[in-house]
Amino acid sequence: MKAYLALAKPRITFMVALCAAAGYALASRGPLDRARLFWMAAGVALASASTGCLNQVLESDLDARMKRTRGRPIPTGAVTPAAAHALGLAWGAAGLALLAWKVNGLSCALTAFTLVSYLLVYTPMKRYSPLSTWIGAIPGALPPVIGWTAAGGALDASAAALFAVQFLWQMPHFLALAWLHREDYALGGYRVVSVTDPTGAELSWQMSATAGLLLVVSTIPFGLGLAGRAYLFTALSLGGLFLVLSLAAARELTASSARRVFLASLVYLPFVLAALVVDRLP
Repeated sequence: MKAYLALAKPRITFMVALCAAAGYALASRGPLDRARLFWMAAGVALASASTGCLNQVLESDLDARMKRTRGRPIPTGAVTPAAAHALGLAWGAAGLALLAWKVNGLSCALTAFTLVSYLLVYTPMKRYSPLSTWIGAIPGALPPVIGWTAAGGALDASAAALFAVQFLWQMPHFLALAWLHREDYALGGYRVVSVTDPTGAELSWQMSATAGLLLVVSTIPFGLGLAGRAYLFTALSLGGLFLVLSLAAARELTASSARRVFLASLVYLPFVLAALVVDRLP
């Protein structure tokens, strides 16, 4: 059972569902429809579990080469590729069916796009181009938009702002991770920027530039009237710290400086989303 649970990447699945729930809460004007929120979160979680599982099926050969992934269920033989494939498809079908039945067609369509683009575009692209990180950030930024539309929100400027914040947050997060595990990624055959440019120069400017853009873009929800000054203070404070750490890493890219950026990213997103939800304006 533990091996099958690991295929779902439970920590990532939980975070994806949480981001979607934040988008749902932001779009809700009035009392939350808790039943609809539950079904939305369940559908998104199942789709995320499907994505994580099928990703491991597609990359099982590369996972077997890398130290950080060779202990996953498929490389160790704890689960066969055929069983993982069947389970991943079942989770995905159940998640999409749940969203279509209990939520709405738009949130289901966005979730389907997330699943397909991650597995059929981003996953194979990692073997060939460092641009895959930017492409992968697109499906990665959709969970709050899915939640937004699940609550009846339109694909408007507010939805675009939520997308932009999560999109830009991912770049320093994953670039720091790519530097920390660059030797492992090289062993696995991934063409991430830390492998294609081992000097770290390109990674450094991408990290600092996206952290700077994130600081600016994070003010847009306040400007649109989604949240008040408490959110703005939180976003500027955490975004400023995130930028300072990213600039420091860009000046001297080491394992320690990259780790600080990565840890700051883990703090940034949940606190900023929480501030958005708590400080949302009627």
